Amino acid sequence: MASSDLIYDWNRVAGAFDYGGVAVELDDETLRDGLQNPSVLDPPIERKLELLHLMAGLGIQSADIGLPGAGPRARDAALALAREIASQGLPVAPNCAARTVRADIQPIVDIAQATGLRMEVGAFIGSSPIRRFAEGWEPDMMLRATEDAVSFAVEEGLDVMYVTEDTIRSRPETLRELYATAIGCGARRICLADTVGHATPDGVRALVRFAREVVDTTGEHVKLDWHGHRDRGLGLANALAAIEEGVERVHGTALGIGERVGNVEMDLLLVNLKLLGVHDRDLTRLPEYCALVADMCGVEIPHNYPVVGEDAFRTGTGVHAAAIIKALRKGDPWLVDRVYSGVPASEFGLEQRIEISPVSGLSNVRYWLESHGHDPGDDALAAALFELAKRSDHTLTDAEILSEIDRVQSVP
Repeated sequence: MASSDLIYDWNRVAGAFDYGGVAVELDDETLRDGLQNPSVLDPPIERKLELLHLMAGLGIQSADIGLPGAGPRARDAALALAREIASQGLPVAPNCAARTVRADIQPIVDIAQATGLRMEVGAFIGSSPIRRFAEGWEPDMMLRATEDAVSFAVEEGLDVMYVTEDTIRSRPETLRELYATAIGCGARRICLADTVGHATPDGVRALVRFAREVVDTTGEHVKLDWHGHRDRGLGLANALAAIEEGVERVHGTALGIGERVGNVEMDLLLVNLKLLGVHDRDLTRLPEYCALVADMCGVEIPHNYPVVGEDAFRTGTGVHAAAIIKALRKGDPWLVDRVYSGVPASEFGLEQRIEISPVSGLSNVRYWLESHGHDPGDDALAAALFELAKRSDHTLTDAEILSEIDRVQSVP
């Protein structure tokens, strides 16, 4: 039976956005914005290099390798990462963040010259009225800073992504002036930033349409990036809205780590773009990517985190488990992965797991026994485990199940 006969997909009905022709790149901010989270550790360079290789393997096209103007540690890490890209020929385009001041841009110029890499600078400036008021910035000062910084970077051979912080709360007339100035000085990317996680999907769409109209009036070929945070829990939805409006690149971090509650989750972006047919790379090492970041940054992956959380493909519910077991009996891996899951575990190097819990049925118990090398037809044993589960307030651990098996089998 064809898959289309088994799943009616409302995501693809007439009028829904067609991802078939979408081409979007991903920029991994884990090693810069991700490390700005107050609770994470800044890992040693060896772990950062390991992550860089995983990014390349997952098909992530570019990475922010730091803000080298922040100090010696940040500068040394960015240089080491750039050297690894150059020496290993990694297909990851490097970029570095900088304020719109020459002092921040010069270390990036130095890295480019030391490695021979074509580097991109993400030159950022706050653009919202609330930020300007707090800082005491006048429009003329911001335009002068933009002109000087972008011109300097271009003259030194850097590609420039001009980043307006808090774009989603900035006035159109301010953005028009800033973008016109940056583009006139040679910036060929504009990054729209939802710095404080204020955006909704409709707001994102309106902003991207506005920015596209502004850059089109310049007559230059300028690409748009989206950089979002998830303070309202809308980070991933906003990123998809930006993609649907045609941005060329979206930023994210592993597990969503980053300033305050974090950024768009790069791993979930990859999952969704894979399932939408946009990202065609092998993602079976995605759990390794997430586990590495969790370990090296001192982050705990919540048990219910999508795809890579402990419970993502684990069920102890009788009705759910029964459907999965029936699919298993049909010998159809495709069916097993989808009958009670919106995400096929095998595409991400994982598998469905059936446990025994207070809401399990006997099918859970018999399946567990069979899959662990015990006799599923032993009615007394199955009944004892079923009764133990019903008395419990939690999913049984393997140790508890094995202890009960020993107890039952020791009875004459």
